[in-house]
Amino acid sequence: MTDADYAYLRSELGEADRGDLDARFTRLGSLEDVAVEILRERKAALVADPLTVTVQGIATLNNAENVKALERQIAGLGKPDEPGVAEGLPVPLVRHRSR
Repeated sequence: MTDADYAYLRSELGEADRGDLDARFTRLGSLEDVAVEILRERKAALVADPLTVTVQGIATLNNAENVKALERQIAGLGKPDEPGVAEGLPVPLVRHRSR
């Protein structure tokens, strides 16, 4: 992986171990696939725990927006989050009757 490749991945992911990125790049063969794999791991870690935790009268922690942000970032890389979701295909529009 070149320095430019590493810089791109850091811009998408933040601080990351170059050795780990190199190994993933060798295995996956694409910078976007590396970024998506790491983002999906981060999303999985967030949803593995409760998304909202409240300590009455003290604080509330809500990670739902963080999950949505990761989903948007994955979609922005052009990789659907669920396998089998086709991109760019026409979507039928249904016209609802007016009242």
